[in-house]
Amino acid sequence: MVYSPAFWAMALANLCHTASFSAFFLLPLYVLDHGGNQGDIGVVMGVFALASAASRPWVAEMIDRIGRKRSYTLGSILMVVSPFLYIFIQGPLGSSYPLFLLLRAIHGVGLAICFTAVFTFMADILPQDRLNEGIGMFGISGLIGIAIGPVVAEITLKHFGFFGLFITAGILAAVALLIHQPLKESHSERNTTQQTTFFGLFRREKFIVVGMLALLFGFGLAGTGGFVAPLAEERGLGFVSIYFFCYSGGAIAVRFVGSKLADQLGEKQVLPYSIVLYMTGLFLLPFTYSQTMLCVAGIFSGIGHGLLFPLLNTMAVRDEPAAIRGKATGIFTGGIDTGIFAGSLTLGYIGEWFGLNALFVCAGLSMVTALLFFRFRGSRSTA
Repeated sequence: MVYSPAFWAMALANLCHTASFSAFFLLPLYVLDHGGNQGDIGVVMGVFALASAASRPWVAEMIDRIGRKRSYTLGSILMVVSPFLYIFIQGPLGSSYPLFLLLRAIHGVGLAICFTAVFTFMADILPQDRLNEGIGMFGISGLIGIAIGPVVAEITLKHFGFFGLFITAGILAAVALLIHQPLKESHSERNTTQQTTFFGLFRREKFIVVGMLALLFGFGLAGTGGFVAPLAEERGLGFVSIYFFCYSGGAIAVRFVGSKLADQLGEKQVLPYSIVLYMTGLFLLPFTYSQTMLCVAGIFSGIGHGLLFPLLNTMAVRDEPAAIRGKATGIFTGGIDTGIFAGSLTLGYIGEWFGLNALFVCAGLSMVTALLFFRFRGSRSTA
């Protein structure tokens, strides 16, 4: 059964965690408000992703070793504590930069544990012949969280400042911590004969392809997640949360059709179209000078994201034994985080030196690279 009580409980927990995380899409405004620049935004957002990516081999091994639920609980605790600690960082950015970056790193490790554990949990409980559908529909919870988080954060920021934003993010994560406690472990069997390590999986072509496509996708995500808010503020486009609302709306809508279609046709048949759609949304951002265009760009990228994320996730775990699903999921999620780190850092300095238009063009070119890589290598990989 796809839509079990455990499915819905984890979906609600994931929604809360994602809303808590996406509230920090407005953190670039905090950086600017405390004397930082576009380069600082890239560093601050990038350190979060770097810590998430660097911890992924350990996180993936832990999830296969101690279990999905126990790991998710540990990650949830970090996701609760981290937002409250931001409150104690005061004054100009330069006076607290090392402490701020350390906190961003701890926060990033918490998200790495939660995301890897929850998608491994879902791969355990979903039927294999409906894996795309199950992961795609489960992912709607995260997309709703992406829509809700910035809206709640923007309203809270307007009325209560950054103090209110951090408190709200912490409360959302606390709800997720409580919701999943009654659930049973999805896979408790210990396979002592399975010796495959996280890095050992890269000897297989499939995981090289999944990891590289996830990395390039993450590079593009760095543009939408870290720099749309500064773009909207620079051009006076009003509420930036409308972009994330349209982004999530497009991603959610396509899941009802795209996920089932991918199960019928195969991941590799649908994947190129998802890349093109996401790329289109990025290339529209340099031409965005109104809320209407902001919505259009969000819808295109959202539809692409809505297809691409579950496709890559399903490619990673399909036909893999339960004993290595945590590592397989870790390669996919770790690739995204590595791309977000590289993108945040690179795009931040491109934005500082050449402007936001050049930044979003470079983000779009990462998806062009993904399309070419899949065309010449990924479409032929089978194992």
